Amino acid sequence: METNSASAILKSVCPVEWADIVDVLTHYRLDPSTWLRKGGNRGAIPEEIDRRFHDRGWIEARLDLETRGLILDRDGRRRRELAPVLQEGYLVDNFKGRVVLDVEWAAKDGNLDRDLAAYRAWHEAGLISAAVVITRNRLELLQLARELWGAYQKGLPMSERSGKLPVDLTTSTTTTFDKAALRVKRGVMGTCPILIIGANRATWNGQPFREPPGPYSAATEEL
Repeated sequence: METNSASAILKSVCPVEWADIVDVLTHYRLDPSTWLRKGGNRGAIPEEIDRRFHDRGWIEARLDLETRGLILDRDGRRRRELAPVLQEGYLVDNFKGRVVLDVEWAAKDGNLDRDLAAYRAWHEAGLISAAVVITRNRLELLQLARELWGAYQKGLPMSERSGKLPVDLTTSTTTTFDKAALRVKRGVMGTCPILIIGANRATWNGQPFREPPGPYSAATEEL
């Protein structure tokens, strides 16, 4: 999903950053052994995606806005300067050139309100040309997780089988593609061009779930 021709703007105005985005997303694949490991759904996936961008020169950065007011007379001569007003931003996951990119994977959905409002302010101030949010298609990935977990359970002795996923993918209060789309439809981002990307079944690497080394943690979600 995109707003205000985000893809076209990124491609023409920010070609280096666009090439990075295309390259990272073309080669990234969701590994069930990481994704379905307890803690992996929230931490390991965004860390891996961020690392791939950081390897290409993107940085984690905080963008602050400082507004200065000047009082001029009718002849355009400066009479005095008002005290600057600082609007403190937040740490974006990835920043390069004139593009910000956040990986909102199973974070609190309130992050999306913060992100879109900040993108709007930064764009209106002329700091960025576009913004990108990488998130997930919750329902599609939930269905895939159930299939992979069910196949894995069939290979275990009956006494060791569990009907619960090792991570909670059912909660509706975290960041997802549909949550981002809802906010975009409300126009939270203003005129800022935004590209929303949702991981889905096509992002899967095609591999089965394999038990990671170490003790298995108790699960949280019924199949």
